[in-house]
Amino acid sequence: MTKRLAAKHPRVARWTHWLSFPLLALMAWSGLKIYWADPAYLRLPQGFYHALGLDYSLAEGLAVHFFVGWLFALNGLVYAAYTLLSGEWRQLIPRKESWRESVQVVLHDLHLTARAPAQGRYNAAQRIAYTAVVLMGAGSVLTGLAIYKPVQLGRLARLLGGYERARLAHFWLMVGFAAFFVVHVLQVARAGWNNFRSMVAGVELVEDRRP
Repeated sequence: MTKRLAAKHPRVARWTHWLSFPLLALMAWSGLKIYWADPAYLRLPQGFYHALGLDYSLAEGLAVHFFVGWLFALNGLVYAAYTLLSGEWRQLIPRKESWRESVQVVLHDLHLTARAPAQGRYNAAQRIAYTAVVLMGAGSVLTGLAIYKPVQLGRLARLLGGYERARLAHFWLMVGFAAFFVVHVLQVARAGWNNFRSMVAGVELVEDRRP
């Protein structure tokens, strides 16, 4: 059977996807500089900070974090708007059966079962993970605003449990992004070049079933 190139990921989805990686990296880097400046928070070994160029500079950390944070929020809004207006959200939102099927996907990926559940563009685990990461992005923006302007945005800060809880949630959301990134990269490597090409060029190689 012959194969052909078929469109998969549109340009807006690809651009916002790739922009999110450097933006998140800069957010994490500058965020660690900010947390390092507060002795009340658990700190990593000094060698870790120096290896990443995280010499003590609170002003620099704040300036980079706030500037990149607005770019991160704008990038997320563009992606969310496109997903909603184009109807792509239907391919991403978990369905009722996604929670059960996601367990089957994980078992298959761990080579504990031979058959993977049927899927469309995304499998059940991907639907849950990609929806979760969008919600995490929204949570990062909201918690970031609450700790950036805790007085002016007092209602938001109180809704999130107060300044300290909002700051702690902001930190753990970034940890969640790091965990998602590691799993995502491993899954992309596992899926192979064809899957990676679809997010770079927007097309993938598929079997031509046309008569």
